[in-house]
Amino acid sequence: MKDVLTSPAISDFLTNMATGDLNLVTGLLWLVLATAMSMIGGAIGGMILAGKDIGYAFSAMLGALFAPAGAIPAILLGLAVLTLLQNY
Repeated sequence: MKDVLTSPAISDFLTNMATGDLNLVTGLLWLVLATAMSMIGGAIGGMILAGKDIGYAFSAMLGALFAPAGAIPAILLGLAVLTLLQNY
């Protein structure tokens, strides 16, 4: 484990993440993390809105599936704007 954390590639990646440098790898990681968070939020929202009507498990599944449909385009647009602002 010590060799993995001290490798130059991982060190550069962690430095880029900490400084906020956006490149392809950090952008993809932020996209995956934001999608996972939107799925969690969608599942919670689905359980709150329709849990008693259609069941908590089914409403959580539907919420987790439909939440990224609106979140992923917004995430990609936000990353594109941040990249443009960083370059100019």
